[in-house]
Amino acid sequence: MATTHLPIERSPEVMGGTAVFAGTRVPAQTLLDYLESGETLDAFLADFPSVTREQAVATLDTGTALLVAQ
Repeated sequence: MATTHLPIERSPEVMGGTAVFAGTRVPAQTLLDYLESGETLDAFLADFPSVTREQAVATLDTGTALLVAQ
């Protein structure tokens, strides 16, 4: 059976339960803040090298899918 690796995780022990990129302490909201302010995905990834491009893109894809489904 394949294991699904989610790009975002929450744990009370990490950043008080804030949604972070898996395996990091980088809040997912930080990516959205960067994009909202006009920064690029590449700028975000350069500033937060512990987040992979795959994690960031999967997070954006998931958010888009949830919005479209409503």
